[in-house]
Amino acid sequence: MAEDHCAEPSLLPQGHEAAPPAPYRVLARKYRPANFDDLIGQEAMVTTLSNAFDLGRIHQAYILTGVRGVGKTTTARILARAFNYELPARGDQPAVNAPTIHMPELGVHCQAIIDSRHVDVIEMDAASHTGIDDVREIIDNARYRPVLARTKVYIIDEVHMLSKAAFNGLLKTLEEPPDHVKFIFATTEIEKVPVTVRSRCQRFDLRRIEADRLVAHLAGICAKEEIAAEPEALAMIARAAEGSVRDALSLLDQAIAHAKGSLRAEVKAEDLRQMLGLADRGRLIDLFADVMRGDIAAALAAMKALYDSGADPQRLLGELAEFTHIVTRLKLVPETAKDPALSEAERVRGAEFAQSLSLPVLTRAWQLLLKGLQEIKDSPRPLAAADMILVRLAHAADLPTPDEALRRLGNLPQGTTAPASAPTREPTPVGSSASLVSRGTGQAVRAAPAPRPESAEPGLRLTRFEDVVAQAGAARDIQLKMALERDVRLVRFEEGAIEFALAPGASPQLAQTLMRRLQEWTARRWMVAISRETGAPSLKEQAEAAAAASLHGVRADPLVRAVMDIFPGAEIVAVREAEPAENAAAEDIAYIDSATPEDDL
Repeated sequence: MAEDHCAEPSLLPQGHEAAPPAPYRVLARKYRPANFDDLIGQEAMVTTLSNAFDLGRIHQAYILTGVRGVGKTTTARILARAFNYELPARGDQPAVNAPTIHMPELGVHCQAIIDSRHVDVIEMDAASHTGIDDVREIIDNARYRPVLARTKVYIIDEVHMLSKAAFNGLLKTLEEPPDHVKFIFATTEIEKVPVTVRSRCQRFDLRRIEADRLVAHLAGICAKEEIAAEPEALAMIARAAEGSVRDALSLLDQAIAHAKGSLRAEVKAEDLRQMLGLADRGRLIDLFADVMRGDIAAALAAMKALYDSGADPQRLLGELAEFTHIVTRLKLVPETAKDPALSEAERVRGAEFAQSLSLPVLTRAWQLLLKGLQEIKDSPRPLAAADMILVRLAHAADLPTPDEALRRLGNLPQGTTAPASAPTREPTPVGSSASLVSRGTGQAVRAAPAPRPESAEPGLRLTRFEDVVAQAGAARDIQLKMALERDVRLVRFEEGAIEFALAPGASPQLAQTLMRRLQEWTARRWMVAISRETGAPSLKEQAEAAAAASLHGVRADPLVRAVMDIFPGAEIVAVREAEPAENAAAEDIAYIDSATPEDDL
């Protein structure tokens, strides 16, 4: 007898076959808030809406804005439920048939609204329904009362994508809708929504969720799902999500799948690094230390090792910038160490860096990294670009800031040259080769000799400040000439050294610019200092004072007084020196501005 290869018959009775397993619901949908109590991080909006519903001051239209994944569509559905919340009377409990945000259990219409299948709650995606015809359909249907619920609700997602004609067509209905209609708009780009629409809506800005609250939320979901997760791993997810709950839950879903796939039921930080292409936080901090120490060789080796382990160069620089920001916050706000989103290494070593690194050094590192991120984004060779950015950062890390350099040099004896074997490189400010000037103290210290510029004029001597101004004019540096005449209040001048005070509104870079130009003109080093002393009036102020004195003297002249009496209302506008006549001394002639040009003398 042939062997029977038929499948084993089912043990279930006929007509009772096993139901197919329910499809998996992603965490972002499974744990979507069902009421306002479940929303996290949006207390201001919840308080406002709670009071409005309790007072019966319910608006006709709402617009919800915020970044992705903070709960705009979810809030719109909760509002739709609140508009239509209804419970039949049961036992001692009275019936509920009025708008309320207090929804302890699912009402008659709640589940259908949550599942987006209620006939009176119409959800429309403006990205695929952008035209006036779609809005005209809304306007036509808004006239009819709802079929089942109390209020007809229109939820329009990404409303900023409606066309101009569609917005204009919606305005009248939006301003004066029927009593049974409510509008709820959601958008990530509120500035693209016309102000005419915004002015007809109550606006709520949904905020990014803070990292500590997001970590706590993720930990609660892991407990419900019976999934173990390292706190550092949850902190990494919260940082990567950038305040978006949906992004955080999607990453957690992915991390759980990754952990189970590697035969481990725990979400570990190391798995997250591999999954997201992130660097080991401890090794990243080591790289930061190498760069801040100026150890270029160690920094490049660390970058190569992290790259070989799968880290993306652009992400590495982004994480370096993020750690720089963390150190800066720890320096300025020590309470930042209590943030649960920070790892233990970030707290401990970040606090150490905050103690040892000055704020100017940290801000300079931030600026270099921020500029480097754009460079690496545009580079066809990301690793090479990252290496060069690290070289630049390490080279600048051990340079003292200008105030530190001045403080160090200010302790040297006057005229002493900075030692060549100093432990840190002493910077020469851009354009400065003569000396470093300490503003507010009047002190100046000579720097190391600089090569003679090719534009110097051999033998040129400037023995007076007026000679300097004249040389600026001869060199066609009109801007500098005007600044010297207007802004310099001379305290001391000798060949090779100038000390002056700045007039109000003067450029603080004037001393540095003048020092550079003097070296170019004379082929020698000049010491230029800004003093706290008042100084003599500027050349312009002197000229104005001389003109005023001359004008006063002319007014006292009997002839001029007689002329002024003959021409009432005339004014003296200038006193000029006449061209010298042959065999006659120069005379001062008063120019008088009368009522008409013919009256001028």
